[in-house]
Amino acid sequence: MSHIDRRTLLKAGGALAAATLTTTGSTPAHAGSAHTTGTTAGPDWTAFQRSLKGRVYRPGQPGYPTVRQLFNPRWDSVQPAAVVRAAGGNDVRAAILFARKNRLVSVPKSGGHSYVGASTVSNGLVVDVSAMRSMSYAGNVLTVGAGAKLYDVHAFLDKHGKSLPTGTCPTVGIAGLTLGGGLGVHTRAFGLTCDRIQSLGVITADGVARNVSATSDPDLFWALRGGGGGNLGIVTSFKLITIPATKLGFFRLTWPESRAADVVRGWQKFAVAAPITAWANLRIVAQSNGTLGVTVLGVSTTGNGAAAAAQLESYVKVKATTRSFAVRTHMEAVKYLGGGTTSARQGFLAGSDVLKPLTEPTIAALVGAVKAAARAKLPAVAIMDPLGGQAAKVPSGGSSWGWRSAVGVVQWYSGLAAHPTSAQLRAAQTFITNGHRAVRPSTAGGYVNYLETGRSVTSYYGANYARLQAVKKKYDPTNFFRTAYTIV
Repeated sequence: MSHIDRRTLLKAGGALAAATLTTTGSTPAHAGSAHTTGTTAGPDWTAFQRSLKGRVYRPGQPGYPTVRQLFNPRWDSVQPAAVVRAAGGNDVRAAILFARKNRLVSVPKSGGHSYVGASTVSNGLVVDVSAMRSMSYAGNVLTVGAGAKLYDVHAFLDKHGKSLPTGTCPTVGIAGLTLGGGLGVHTRAFGLTCDRIQSLGVITADGVARNVSATSDPDLFWALRGGGGGNLGIVTSFKLITIPATKLGFFRLTWPESRAADVVRGWQKFAVAAPITAWANLRIVAQSNGTLGVTVLGVSTTGNGAAAAAQLESYVKVKATTRSFAVRTHMEAVKYLGGGTTSARQGFLAGSDVLKPLTEPTIAALVGAVKAAARAKLPAVAIMDPLGGQAAKVPSGGSSWGWRSAVGVVQWYSGLAAHPTSAQLRAAQTFITNGHRAVRPSTAGGYVNYLETGRSVTSYYGANYARLQAVKKKYDPTNFFRTAYTIV
């Protein structure tokens, strides 16, 4: 989710968030969401530390309270047995072998933005690769460590006149985003982030370091291009084929609530029929006064945002109430979409649906789900991103991302206090459940980078799940990488 979207939601919540989402001394209600496992007695942590170039952080030690944190404060109560801040691939390998020896569940962590807290584990071992963030560029290929953050990646590539099709939040880790797909303003023009993978360095459950590509472990290469993080190994580095860092034409259009269904209908036509150079994100926001805000933020890779906006309006069949346009350089666009160069920790609950064509009743139900949240004075938003264009094409070497024929992805997002009460979580979950129900006739599944508690793992992979299971069995036959959200 871009920070433009988050700022919109926070503004919509306004005084409501301050009045109803501030808690004092409440207990985070996330039982069943974070991972829990028992540990064996007596792991030799001292010897483990001596084997590493990086550092092991244990409960009660300086630094532990910070390194165990994720982006969402909801998971602050989760206490890993240890967090390993790996300095390189050898540390990752040592951590995997140590966890196997001591029967510890182990999970990787890059940016820590997992919606369900999948990059932490109670009483287990977190392998934090955030220190592995080196970058180099040669021959149109970026070599990047798995711990690099998106803003840093774009800032580095900009020096070479290059970019990548990625998401927009500046502190999201390149690893989790890429392994699960990777959606953003360049999706229609250049495909998903995972489509740009040339090769990956990965340590599998047996402790073997592999350089995976279309010709080396090709089945694992296929699986890692869209199969999600934490399933098949811990990725240590990527080689990614870059794209030009060109100026982008932006447009921003708004309509009144009465036109919400028209805009959804027009956005859907745009997602299917617009040239691949055009992209448009639709947000239907539950505002604190009980009404809906309807906004499209769009981009043209040709630089002509006005032409793309006019095409969208022609599909909506109603002129926007307000219009604004701008042309931004690569880094200006990165900072604008990301809300700056960094991002503060935020509480939220979210889910997703991958969309097939929406029927008229489904469009009405989608708008109605957000309207119900507005009436309940719940800060909430439906965020709709288009697919199509290059994202509809399977890249050379294949990809396990299963939604090439979909129209787009809708994200159901509700802002929360850092440590919400059970009642606040229930209200947010009701909104997400209502959203799922509204689009059920048109949903193909969910987007694996927007994991949510209680949803079937198979729903994130579609027809590719059986093949992913076979790859999992081959490279992780003992199911070492196991959580409530991994492929089994």
